[in-house]
Amino acid sequence: MAVTLKRTPFYDLHVAAGAKMVPFAGYEMPVQYPGGITAEHQVVRRGAGLFDVTHMGEFEITGKDALAFVSYVTSNDPAALAVGQVQYSCFLHESGGIVDDCLVYRFADRMMLVVNASNTAKDWAHVNRYAAKFDCRLVDKSDATALLALQGPRAQAVLQPLAPGVNLDAIGFYHFTEGKVAGVPCVISRTGYTGEDGFELYHANADAVKLWRALVKTGGEVQPVGLGARDSLRLEMAYPLYGNDIDDETTPLEAGLGWIVKLKKGDFVGKASLEAQRARGVERKLVGFVLKERGFPRHGYPVWLGPERSGEVRSGIVSPSLGEPIGTAYLPAASARPGARFEVEIRGKRLAAEAVETPFWKQGSRR
Repeated sequence: MAVTLKRTPFYDLHVAAGAKMVPFAGYEMPVQYPGGITAEHQVVRRGAGLFDVTHMGEFEITGKDALAFVSYVTSNDPAALAVGQVQYSCFLHESGGIVDDCLVYRFADRMMLVVNASNTAKDWAHVNRYAAKFDCRLVDKSDATALLALQGPRAQAVLQPLAPGVNLDAIGFYHFTEGKVAGVPCVISRTGYTGEDGFELYHANADAVKLWRALVKTGGEVQPVGLGARDSLRLEMAYPLYGNDIDDETTPLEAGLGWIVKLKKGDFVGKASLEAQRARGVERKLVGFVLKERGFPRHGYPVWLGPERSGEVRSGIVSPSLGEPIGTAYLPAASARPGARFEVEIRGKRLAAEAVETPFWKQGSRR
C-alpha cells in the first residue's frame, strides 16, 4: 500500500532550493541540497546552517502533577531544572530498555517533552500508559509546531539582529527563553545536535515561511542543511541516534548514558531493572572507533572481536571533519576501552578498527 507522507511547512522552500527530498519518519524531508553533504557539514562547522527539524514531536504537560509525571516517565531528574532550563533524558521500558531519548523543557506553567520523529506515536502511547496515576493533562502539539535549528559558530551573530528584544548572551547552553525572531513568537532554545553553538526555534506553522526567509536573507551567511549532514555532524560528536546506537534492547548504562539516570530521585519507569543491571555490571558497552584501513563502516556491518562475532556497526561514516572512517559499536564490557582492537567486516573482508575516546571531533564551538 502507498503511504502518504507528511510535509513540513517548509516543503516548497526546500524544493525551490533544489533539495533532494526523501522519506524520513513519515515525512518528505531534505537529505541534501545541490552543494552536497560535505559542503553543508562544513558550513555548520565554520559558519551557520539552517535545519528543518519540524518532524520532531512535542508533548505539552500541564496540571498540578506535571513535574511529578515527567519525573516518573523519564530517567533524569526534571526537579533539578530551573524554569527556562532544558534536560536530556530518556523514556524506559520496565525492562530498562530505551523507548526513546528526549529533551525535557521546564516552563513556569508547564513541561514540554521533545521526542524523535520516528517514535512520536510510540512515545505518545508510552507516556499515556502512566498518565492516569497523575493529576495532569497531556497534549500532543507535534502537528501544530514548526521547528528550525540554526547551528554553527556564527549562529548567535546571525540571530541577534533578528531578535532585538532578546539578549541571546543571557541564554546559557541547554537553557531557553520566549521571544520574537523576525517578529515571529518563538521558544528560543540554546540546544542542538551538532556540537556547535546554536539555537532551536519552536514556532507556529503559520509563521514558518516568514521565519525561514528572514534567516536565509541574512547576507547569504545562513545556508540550508539537510538530514545527511545532520547525521555526520552528530556522529562526529558521538551523539546517539535512536534506532542505531540506542533502541528498545539497549539500556542507558550500556550506551554510556548513565549520567542521565538518576536512581536516587524516587521511583520511575525502569528503575528496578537499571538498579539490578548496575549491581551485576553491564555485559556490553557502546564505544566509538576509528577504522585503521580504508573503508566505509556502514550501519549493520559485522563486528568481530578475535574469532567471535561482537554485534554490528551501529553508526558509521567517513568523517568530513577528520577525513577518516569513524563509527560506533557495542563490545563486551571487558574490552570496551580506548585502544581496544577489533575488526569490521566490509564486503567479506575484515578491516582493523580501534576503540577511541569520544567525541571524535573535539573542536566544536560548544566545547
